[in-house]
Amino acid sequence: MVKWMWLAIGALATTGCAGCGGHGEDAAPRSAALTFEHAVQSHDGAAACALLAPDTRTEVVQSGGSSCRKAILDEDLPEPGPVDESSAFGTMAQVRFTGDTLFLSEFRGRWKVLAAGCSPMPRAPYDCSVKGG
Repeated sequence: MVKWMWLAIGALATTGCAGCGGHGEDAAPRSAALTFEHAVQSHDGAAACALLAPDTRTEVVQSGGSSCRKAILDEDLPEPGPVDESSAFGTMAQVRFTGDTLFLSEFRGRWKVLAAGCSPMPRAPYDCSVKGG
């Protein structure tokens, strides 16, 4: 599943911006991304963790060696800045801020963060400081 997820994220990252501009399809993931970034910037680790996908949350706890609410704040995620663009395709979405990129997926009708602190890399889709295992 992890291999499929990163292939899907790579495909999403390299496609055109079909859902850009706050149109209906990307409104919910954009809102989740904004809420996540606000929680991190406000040092509300509990709220940020509530928006992480299950595998991502597990990885944050394991790599941080502490509770999710502490570990996510220790990740030192970049200041996001305003949203540059967002796109959603089915149950996958990408929200690009001027200082950060988030990848999200829909879980039981709610959008959750799969990866954050992501930067584009040459010859690879993105390098993310927070991601699932």
